[in-house]
Amino acid sequence: MAHKAGFVNIIGNPNVGKSTLMNVLVGERVSIITSKAQTTRDRIMGIVNGDDFQIVYSDTPGVIDPGYKLHEKMMKSVQTAFTDADIMLFMTDVTESEKSTEATVEKLKKVAAPLVILINKVDLVGQDEVKELAKRWAQLFPKAILLPISALKKFNTKGVFEIILEHLPESPAYFPKDQLTDKPERFFVGEIIREKIFKYYKQEVPYSVAVVIESFKEEPKIVKIRAEIVVERESQKGIMIGHKGKALKNLGIQARREIENFLQKKVFLQTYVKVDKDWRRSERSLKNLGYGG
Repeated sequence: MAHKAGFVNIIGNPNVGKSTLMNVLVGERVSIITSKAQTTRDRIMGIVNGDDFQIVYSDTPGVIDPGYKLHEKMMKSVQTAFTDADIMLFMTDVTESEKSTEATVEKLKKVAAPLVILINKVDLVGQDEVKELAKRWAQLFPKAILLPISALKKFNTKGVFEIILEHLPESPAYFPKDQLTDKPERFFVGEIIREKIFKYYKQEVPYSVAVVIESFKEEPKIVKIRAEIVVERESQKGIMIGHKGKALKNLGIQARREIENFLQKKVFLQTYVKVDKDWRRSERSLKNLGYGG
């Protein structure tokens, strides 16, 4: 049997479940998941290998109107995903309005790759509502493959994999067969810390935060990590640190536990908070923080 390989790009609005689906399909936790929108900032690849196939999944930031330079960088990676897909997964959910997907629909009409439309969160509504949604999407994209799923409940996610495998083009592998992702370990360490910030801090603070892993030193029995948390305001720095440093200490404890689980090694984690005014608007700051391109 000929070997198959290709890039499968997941597109959709914020909070429709793209990262949840990505992690289910890859079988590893490679994408940040929180209940808040706009948590994914980078295009993250997750690689699934078999003897005769390689699927390179790509989780992208949710489609938004850019409000900051940071958002512009995020949307650049989304735009690339429209053009380099071998298979396009467009993810919507049962709560989305037609208006919220209009701009993406117009872009999808120009995509030459096979299109799979996934209607997520079907566990939240009845069958009649799912049928109506499927009918509307079928009218918009008569040639697309439609599949109702629940990424969270893993309903029909095996069906997604089977569809992908069927439509994957013949090709040699793009990455070594033992590779899980295109990102280094330190990237995921930063994502774990950022996820905890989204979990334990409220309102605008998580969106104003960037995490930089300044040092990542592996020793025989321990990994020593120094992480810098960048905020935009002195007031945000105070919130991050908390009364007598309690908030930052709690963040460090929770993040360290998960990083140890991820690395399967004991971790010594140091966290610091720094103010970089309006870093989300500054081209230079974004580049320094790893959001170049």
